[in-house]
Amino acid sequence: MPWYILATIIFALDQASKAVVLAELAYAVPINVFFWFDFTLHYNRGAAFSFLSDAGGWQRWLFTALASIVSLVLVVWLRRVPKDQWSLALGLALVLGGAVGNLVDRIRLGYVVDFISVHYGSWYFPTFNVADAAISVGAFFIIVDSFQSREGSAS
Repeated sequence: MPWYILATIIFALDQASKAVVLAELAYAVPINVFFWFDFTLHYNRGAAFSFLSDAGGWQRWLFTALASIVSLVLVVWLRRVPKDQWSLALGLALVLGGAVGNLVDRIRLGYVVDFISVHYGSWYFPTFNVADAAISVGAFFIIVDSFQSREGSAS
């Protein structure tokens, strides 16, 4: 149960941050925080790194369906994780919270709200959000778990 609570906290933080950004920021106008970091409102109609963002609209429903299926799989998988696999459970909870956060955006708005902009000079990493960060960190923990040895596993 604590892992579902963590997923809910990630979802709530993501949605709250997006609500503030939508209320306070003008589209594509950066608010400088550090020389390498801005808050800049962007709408992502595609997937990661704006993949298929200009596909004409059908991608909204494809990504909505995929995120729904993945979220359901994560809910079931998280329920079945053994108690000693905390890094896997942590990773799954982070990915679940982030996936649902972006799914809600896609259903409600038709796009995902991104606003965290990291850059160096003229090089810009694609703008992202709290959900994306949680998904990335969660994926890291899932990968870490996959390298941990298990009793009774093949050598």
